[in-house]
Amino acid sequence: MTDLDFKGLSIPESFDRTAARYPDKTAVVYLGTNFSYKRIRELSDRFAAGLKAKGFPRASGRVVMYLPNSIQWVIAWLGVLKAGGTAAPITPIYTPFDLEYIAVDTEAEAVVCSDRNYGYVTRVLPNTGLKLVIVSNMADILPAYKRFFGWAFDRVPRGKVGRADHTVLFPQFLREAPSSNSKTTVDPKGAAQILYTGGTTKHPKGVPIPHEMVLACAHEQISVSSALFPLDQNVIMGSAPMFHILGQTTFLGAILLHGGTIVIQPRVNIDALLDAVQQYRARTMIGVPSLFRMIIEHDRLDQYDISSLVYSFSGGDVLPQDLADRWKERFGKPIYNGYGASETVGGVAMSRPGDDIPAGSMGRVLKSKNILLMGADMEPVEPGQPGEIWVHSDPMVFEYWKKPEETAAAFVEIDGKKYYRTADVVRMDENGYLFFVDRTVDTIKHKGYRVSASEIESVLQDHAAVVAACVIGIPDEKVGERIKAFVVLKKDVKGITGYDLITFCRKRLVNYKVPHYVEFRDMLPKSKVGKMLRREIRAEERRRVQK
Repeated sequence: MTDLDFKGLSIPESFDRTAARYPDKTAVVYLGTNFSYKRIRELSDRFAAGLKAKGFPRASGRVVMYLPNSIQWVIAWLGVLKAGGTAAPITPIYTPFDLEYIAVDTEAEAVVCSDRNYGYVTRVLPNTGLKLVIVSNMADILPAYKRFFGWAFDRVPRGKVGRADHTVLFPQFLREAPSSNSKTTVDPKGAAQILYTGGTTKHPKGVPIPHEMVLACAHEQISVSSALFPLDQNVIMGSAPMFHILGQTTFLGAILLHGGTIVIQPRVNIDALLDAVQQYRARTMIGVPSLFRMIIEHDRLDQYDISSLVYSFSGGDVLPQDLADRWKERFGKPIYNGYGASETVGGVAMSRPGDDIPAGSMGRVLKSKNILLMGADMEPVEPGQPGEIWVHSDPMVFEYWKKPEETAAAFVEIDGKKYYRTADVVRMDENGYLFFVDRTVDTIKHKGYRVSASEIESVLQDHAAVVAACVIGIPDEKVGERIKAFVVLKKDVKGITGYDLITFCRKRLVNYKVPHYVEFRDMLPKSKVGKMLRREIRAEERRRVQK
């Protein structure tokens, strides 16, 4: 497939064209069941027809995707886009607080959720514009015998789903959809989805991503492995979530464009993952650094033959050099890695097969991206010196959803080109390889997620006993960074423990944002104008760790 093959296409058009080329080939393997390209096309067409039969799109056309990785996720996502809508994929472990914020922020009129999240959805319905709830069980479109054994032996988690006019079960929704579905014209330059990303603000920021940019970036990033095998023969074992840009561009894109096969699991289980690699002879593995560490340290690793893997790619966080060295020594093949963000639609730089990749490098800049390394004075740094990386591409994301102030701060124009300020400090060597140095903003990277320190501080300060809080990331070789909160309590408060505050946070924050440690202080360092000096606490903590 050439670079020009998908120009001017929407995501539904690209997938349908790929399905026409490979109708009987397996596109998705989900819990041991194969779904052909033809089958996924039929099911996503029915999902789109079902939406339109219920009057979709009404006002906004936006649909929240509140599901784990699954075949249902793929069908619903494609179906929403085929109906002319915009998807808003979010992690299935979001709390009602997060769900309500995003449903209101996107003005969503429908949500596709798992049965285990149905209770959260019903809790927020009165405060949102959601009118339709489509509920899926992990196994509900698998063959009947698999559903029976899964439920009989309690292998399939289930949640309670109530009867209501606004609620419909996923299989029922597909059955009741009209068999004929008139095609909806979809603008390739229109937003296919709004992905939410962490940062320095209290709430996550929505990143609207056009159809054409999803396809262009996915094609470029998946094509990096084409030196190792034909892309239509690729079998990808992906643990990266599909609500995350890493999972979309390096995993989901294989079936949108190239006729590959993707193996989906609803959650990470190392034995199940290794067994799937062995069974389906996966050639590619996609994940964050912590996944590769769990594999290399797994007690039963020797019981599996994963020699078929020739391209292992790590994204979402910095790849520790000791992990890269251990993997290369154990398997004789490297872990390739890269650097990117939701705002850049994935990869800015990637390491490539055949390159002499220096230790610690994130690879070289991709052809579609132009970068500047800028100093604190907003001027380019000298060659070889670290600077904040600014990224331009064509096409490009230009804004955050309904956040003009954050947009103005993060997207700047230089010489007629718009650049995204990543707030990450990197350096480039004489051969064009990038190396991560530091972050300039208060963002914590935990298990590949970007976590806003300000968001956690805001939640802590809502506790009646807390007068001030400061949150930082503590380096950790297994998960990137762990979250530590420094808290000042009101003078008249007694008996509040770190456990109490962590329990309080769990009610408002998704699991990966909850602090791992709490340290109580009498006071926190502030500037002359009263601004919290996180850098002093961060430097103090790093000195303590290094001792």
